[in-house]
Amino acid sequence: MSPTAPPIRAEFDPCVNIPSLADLRAAVRNDDWPSVEAYFDFLDHEDDRAIASGVLYDLSSCERFLERTVAEHPGSALARTLLAIRYIGVGWDIRSSYRAEHVSQDQFRQFHEWLRRAEKLLIDVCAEHPTYALAWATRLTTARGLELGQSEARRRYDRLAEHHPHHIYGQTLLLQQLCPKWGGSWEEAEGFARACLESAPPGSHAGRLIAELHLERWLDSVEDRHSDYLRSTRVRDDILAAAALSVQHPDYRPGFHWVGDHNDFAGALSLGGHHGEAAPFFRTLGNKATASPWDYVGDKEVQFLKHRKTALSKG
Repeated sequence: MSPTAPPIRAEFDPCVNIPSLADLRAAVRNDDWPSVEAYFDFLDHEDDRAIASGVLYDLSSCERFLERTVAEHPGSALARTLLAIRYIGVGWDIRSSYRAEHVSQDQFRQFHEWLRRAEKLLIDVCAEHPTYALAWATRLTTARGLELGQSEARRRYDRLAEHHPHHIYGQTLLLQQLCPKWGGSWEEAEGFARACLESAPPGSHAGRLIAELHLERWLDSVEDRHSDYLRSTRVRDDILAAAALSVQHPDYRPGFHWVGDHNDFAGALSLGGHHGEAAPFFRTLGNKATASPWDYVGDKEVQFLKHRKTALSKG
């Protein structure tokens, strides 16, 4: 009798899905600033640097190492920006991902304190290095968390886009800001997503903004999240057209964003019941997953595996 096969699991750890990120995480855990700095210097694309910075956002207690590093290297834009990113991670963990009405006043107070510490670091970095993409993109998160408003978020994005016009991390952050839940409107959000895709070169990451836009509209359409919005052929075709210009284009450069790109398309299609159309994205992913959009609808691993199984059976 053959041994029982291990259960199929979804892999959400970015350091497993993008193996080189494990080197960065190890360097941070070993308090090895020269290796951290060399890792970011090695990356030749700002989109990849943004994803790499997320390793520190989620790494518990690494702010202590980064605080020592900033004290030893006070002129380092990278060290200060990474410390700000970690401060934001601490603050957002305290706030939680719940909507504002479910967050206590004490949570908000601590959340804003951590974000203000991050903002102070980032203001100095941006003043000294006006073209520093990672700092400007991160300031889109502090603008949203500190509720600085649409015009200030737009100003920060414009400063980023002036030198980095197709910065997908910054674009996804501003898209969130432009949604009604953060004080924007669907007209603004849709106009921005489409403008980003239309202006981007073929094969860019910007196609995922269309998938994210439709996912957000679906989530907002009814409280019980069982809307037929994603089921319409118009929305399906719009998502597929965006994929054709993005992840399915021959000029597509996967980089570190590819796992998130494919999860967005797989989620937007399969949550709308377009399982056969979602299958190619699941085949590319294998077991590699991101929390969003699966945690929108329950346990992220259960949802990813359920929808992948259905899609592959039909596609």
